[in-house]
Amino acid sequence: MKKIVKTDLAPGAIGPYSQGIDLGNMIFFSGQIPLDPQTGVMPEGIEEQTRRSLDNVKGLLESQGLDFSNVVKTTVFLDSMDDFAVMNDIYAQYFVEPFPARSAVEVAKLPKGALIEVEVIAVK
Repeated sequence: MKKIVKTDLAPGAIGPYSQGIDLGNMIFFSGQIPLDPQTGVMPEGIEEQTRRSLDNVKGLLESQGLDFSNVVKTTVFLDSMDDFAVMNDIYAQYFVEPFPARSAVEVAKLPKGALIEVEVIAVK
């Protein structure tokens, strides 16, 4: 049975989707762009946008009693692969070994003009 994840610790859905779906032992979280969940403001620059996106992921995880050690797969969408090294350095501050599997791809455009979006799959 699937359960909808809904929390104020991350931005609410801006379309017809859920913040996450809990399948019991696995939770599939929607991608997080760098919107502040309280103000809706997006910071400037890849450094702050990466931190904000990962802080939003942290909020989703915490809302379910989880942390970054529960993440088994991440997908990072970047507006420009030129930002990969900066993103990777900040990403490494949030995740510890054993690191989750990860994909990182450059995309043509992200919602609201974001430079980054991060989605995760976690296990309980």
